[in-house]
Amino acid sequence: MTFESWMRFRGLSESSVKKYNGAISGVISEWAIDNGIIDGPLTSILSHSRFKPIALDIKKLPLYQERNTRGHNMYASALNKYEEYLQGGFDSDIETDIEAILLQDSVTNTEKATLLNTRIGQGNFRQKLISLWGGCAVTGYNDISMLVASHIKPWCKSSNTERLDRYNGLLLLPNIDKAFDAGFISFSESGYILISPLLPEPEQLGILSSMSVSLKAEHQVYMDFHRNFIFRST
Repeated sequence: MTFESWMRFRGLSESSVKKYNGAISGVISEWAIDNGIIDGPLTSILSHSRFKPIALDIKKLPLYQERNTRGHNMYASALNKYEEYLQGGFDSDIETDIEAILLQDSVTNTEKATLLNTRIGQGNFRQKLISLWGGCAVTGYNDISMLVASHIKPWCKSSNTERLDRYNGLLLLPNIDKAFDAGFISFSESGYILISPLLPEPEQLGILSSMSVSLKAEHQVYMDFHRNFIFRST
């Protein structure tokens, strides 16, 4: 879900949607780029933890302060709305998760390396999923180089044991992984796909109502968590 469509879903007026979206993708991005704060538009920032210090640096710019005062805090409102959008978790915050791993005092450096590789979709966890699924868990597509090792119960909600459990994972094509990770699709106990009403035009993403996945008993506790806490049913 884009920032623009999220604001419409939240019931903002069309004028507010255009105003805030234009500010974030337009002049605020330009100010940040011109002052060396970021290298591309703010809409390319999808990590909440990364956005927060960037927003603070933007707010220190004299031009921002001048224009924000003249605009009756419109630019501050736009930044706040974009932060609220990112807090909705429409993209996994890998940077925060990696920082949390590095700060764990109770695990060895070897264990940290294993967790880091798992979080970025590499290492032993990926190998386990390739062995278990053989291809995309939904479509069967079997070019392994194109597939993503995706956690069912999100990384940030899982224990270290759950993070390494092969049954807490699906091997997926990137488009399906992205929708699953953001809660726009899930799967029933029988494995049939559930598509969120918040996902616009799923067919354009190759996501079809006829899709399904073959779940084993060991997957159910993780998928139950995903349906209840991650899937955007409304």
